Amino acid sequence: MTPTTRRQCFASLVIVTIFMLLSMMTYSLSLGGIVLAEWVLLACFAITLPWTAIGFWNAVIGFFILRTKKNAAQHVYPASAGIIGNEPITSSTAIAMCIRNEDASQVNRNLNSMIARLVAAGEGDKFHVYILSDSFEPETIKDEEKIFSQLKNTWAGQVEVTYRRRDDNPGFKAGNIREFCERWGHRHDYMLTLDADSVMTASSILKMVRIMQKNDTLGILQSLVVGLPSDSAFTRVFQFGMRMGMKSYTIGSAWWQADCGPYWGHNALIRMKPFIDHCHLPKIEGKSALSGWILSHDQVEAVYMRRAGYECRVLAEESGSYEENPPHILEFIRRDLRWCHGNMQYLHLLNEPGLLPTSRIQLVLAIMMFVSSPAWMLFVLVGTTAFIYPEVGVQMQGVGPGYTLFAIIMAMIFAPKIASIADVLLRKDLRKSFGGGFAVVFGSMAEILFSMMLAPIMAVANTIFLFKLFALGKAKGWATQSRNAESLPLNVTAKHLWPQMLFGTIGVAGVLSVGNFDALTLVICLPVFVGPFLAIPFGISSSHEFFGNLAAKYGIWQLPEEEQPPVIIRALDLPAISIRAAHEQNSELHSPLTTQQLLDIDADLDIVSSNVDDMRVVA
Repeated sequence: MTPTTRRQCFASLVIVTIFMLLSMMTYSLSLGGIVLAEWVLLACFAITLPWTAIGFWNAVIGFFILRTKKNAAQHVYPASAGIIGNEPITSSTAIAMCIRNEDASQVNRNLNSMIARLVAAGEGDKFHVYILSDSFEPETIKDEEKIFSQLKNTWAGQVEVTYRRRDDNPGFKAGNIREFCERWGHRHDYMLTLDADSVMTASSILKMVRIMQKNDTLGILQSLVVGLPSDSAFTRVFQFGMRMGMKSYTIGSAWWQADCGPYWGHNALIRMKPFIDHCHLPKIEGKSALSGWILSHDQVEAVYMRRAGYECRVLAEESGSYEENPPHILEFIRRDLRWCHGNMQYLHLLNEPGLLPTSRIQLVLAIMMFVSSPAWMLFVLVGTTAFIYPEVGVQMQGVGPGYTLFAIIMAMIFAPKIASIADVLLRKDLRKSFGGGFAVVFGSMAEILFSMMLAPIMAVANTIFLFKLFALGKAKGWATQSRNAESLPLNVTAKHLWPQMLFGTIGVAGVLSVGNFDALTLVICLPVFVGPFLAIPFGISSSHEFFGNLAAKYGIWQLPEEEQPPVIIRALDLPAISIRAAHEQNSELHSPLTTQQLLDIDADLDIVSSNVDDMRVVA
């Protein structure tokens, strides 16, 4: 089946699903005719449906491939199957790490570990590390200059290391990469883009280089990035949920996206020449909040690469490519709002000439991903108001259709998680790597409750932000990210989450004020308000050091990398690994690897098996 046929098939499934769900909703509201409030409900419901339908069919297709194909990643990208692992590296690759007021010692830790493994693999001379700084804090700059000078001296003669700092940061991260391209890009065939929290094994990096060497039309090869073990309770739950939901989802999306795959801005290998020639981002003209430099640069660079005739592919192997996720809810919201702002800028790019139809659809979907938040909020508010005040005129065709539709929507929303959980439970080795069957089931149930709490909190944040963006013209900048686990104080949490608490309080009070509510209304409305109502204690408790340490100690929401940490994970000396090792009194895992030990260990020991269908952690 060709990529075009796959996309047509997938689009048909999504369109038919949306039509059927809209028809069910219309029927449910058709008693006595459709009044204004019901038209609003239908419109809001329609806006939220595309992402629900896409996620569902990604999960269904992905689960089918996982259960029927020996190697799902190779099935969705066959070109990755021909790599043996001993092909000579004949190209030059720049490893470009972008930083901005980061902890230089942690950046050095990550880079030193990766460089050591490349040297141990005998391929260090094929890579040149560039540390691209946009830092402006004096103390940070001082640390960078000292630490990265030492890194350069450590690897002199084995791997070239260049540190460069810009005095200003036009274009933000994309501008940082663009300045590198114009200055040094012509020296290299490929570029491996990394964020400050990125870590990749040598095996993963070398495999990606070998794949790109073999495929001249491949422009961007995106690795499947997973979270590093964390001692933050918030991060542990979130990453566990991502890990349980991403496998079937990613395999399914890779099946139909094919050569129009994603680029997430980091942990990806890029062909230099077409990127330099065709992926220069425009500065959006005007004085609106959407003008200026593009924040969410990655998706735009991907569609520009496709416009130039080069493929963008995802290597859907759950191994060897890592990142750190936000340590608490406030940092999570801040990151999400930056993405929201960046995705809204795509409104100015939809009419770009020469974009492929799939690329335009991807830009539209990226916009709708955040527009669905206010649509969902309005749906809830109108529905709850109609429940409290019957004179609004909303009438349902009995509880049967409502229950059925609600059950279908919930099943579709959680389909990616359900599919991946089922796949994990059906595979003995994979099940063991997540802590066993009970740990998977318990962790998944707790994570689903966590997601149900988090989703409306995020929806309120996105809705408020979009209102400020379009109505008040207030934009979102590019602030330094917090990466370390920390307990949030009450005053800071309340300062940022009081709108959610206010929304939840009004909603809970409104629903409970009606004495004769039916069970359907209680099931549908109340959970939407409970999360925001408890937003402040939720934010504080999920960030608290005690709960994070407890979860790490006993392996709650365990990742496979915690069961038997790969060499490169051990080298990072992560608190989560140390806490777990101390609890189990495992002195071997408690001691981080030195640079010399990294060099002494055989290169093939630092990988997690690249077979997504038979993932085993090898130490």
